[in-house]
Amino acid sequence: MQATNWFLAGGIVMFPLLGFSILAVALIFERVLFWVKVTKRHDRMIREVLMLYKRSPRAAFLALEQNTDLPIARIFTAALELEGATPEEFRLALESASQAEIPLLKRFNNIFDTIVSLAPLLGLLGTVLGLINSFANLQLGNIGGTDTANVTGGISEALISTASGLVVAIVTLVFSNTFRGLYIRQIALIQEYGGQLELLYRRRHEK
Repeated sequence: MQATNWFLAGGIVMFPLLGFSILAVALIFERVLFWVKVTKRHDRMIREVLMLYKRSPRAAFLALEQNTDLPIARIFTAALELEGATPEEFRLALESASQAEIPLLKRFNNIFDTIVSLAPLLGLLGTVLGLINSFANLQLGNIGGTDTANVTGGISEALISTASGLVVAIVTLVFSNTFRGLYIRQIALIQEYGGQLELLYRRRHEK
């Protein structure tokens, strides 16, 4: 009940802030599951595939097909599916497949940025509305009267909405930056391992 009273005391802007917070939690949960899966299996799987490719490209391809839920496995599979490709064509296939995976790796980043930007502004709007409410109920000749409760209620609305907007923005920003860092690291690994696979392909093609 106290939480409900606290929520209602924040004024009308608490409802969009609540929507933003629910949306942010849902998207953060999805991204956490995604990145845990990728980071847990990525390095080990690719190292095994590269070792297999040195002995048998077919075995490496089959191993990749068993891990197509990982972005880098789909990238390598798309390149290895080309039959008789020149090294240049193989490199282009790797680059094209990598570009196709970028939207998945950066998924929801724009939504996170929007929440981070709008949540403090909604909190500021709540501050303004709360202060307007306070001044509207403030009567200089009745400082100790019944209208004092309305004045303090307006101040509470201003403070609660501001704090809520900042909390939503800060929490979302922390996770957004974390996911952005994981994305940058993933792109670097894709480039690194893609270069190693391309080198192995060139050597095999020259033979």
